Amino acid sequence: MAVDTLRGLLEHAFPSGHVDVIDRTGGGDHFHVKVVSPRFAGLGLVDQHRLVYDALAEPLADGTIHELRITTRSET
Repeated sequence: MAVDTLRGLLEHAFPSGHVDVIDRTGGGDHFHVKVVSPRFAGLGLVDQHRLVYDALAEPLADGTIHELRITTRSET
């Protein structure tokens, strides 16, 4: 899966935030995503990550993403 595709899914889910997607191995299936968004304000880490998983539900379900690391924070 292309980095740009994942970035697009995340930018759609977090339009007022900042998104960074890194292909960790160059193989297109191991990623580290970093999302900074006001949507995370007041949410615990598990709930923040749940929102990211929801945004990437399709590529996670079909096995396109094999491994995913997530870093999130609210804009403060």
